[in-house]
Amino acid sequence: MEKDTKKEEEYLNGWKRERADFLNYKKDEMERIGQLVKYSNEELILNIMPILDNFYLAEKHLPENKEFASGFTQIKKQLEDFLKKEGIEPIKTFGEKFDPNLMEVVEEIETKEKESGVVIEETQKGYTLHGKMIRVAKVRVTK
Repeated sequence: MEKDTKKEEEYLNGWKRERADFLNYKKDEMERIGQLVKYSNEELILNIMPILDNFYLAEKHLPENKEFASGFTQIKKQLEDFLKKEGIEPIKTFGEKFDPNLMEVVEEIETKEKESGVVIEETQKGYTLHGKMIRVAKVRVTK
């Protein structure tokens, strides 16, 4: 009788461990699937980035026509809002100290007005997707 009780406890404890292992596995899989879904749009978003880059370039050369400029700016803002809703955040660079994890130097410009290694111009915006780097910013820094 005592032998049977020990066997029952052993089986019950084994079942409890297996159940806990299964629940942990299930939780880990749900997290993994959540991460896959969270970053599933990354390729699509990377394909949209050149379009937004062209908006920024064109914005520098807008004609004097205020109506056209207003419409153009509104379309750019819609695209930026869409990307923000999808978890895209631009990397702040201008006036910041150069960070090799977020930026790529395309040119060093010699100046005595600012300390060395400060970003003075951004040639291409960098972005993160839910905190994950998806594109580094290309910048010009002081020498």
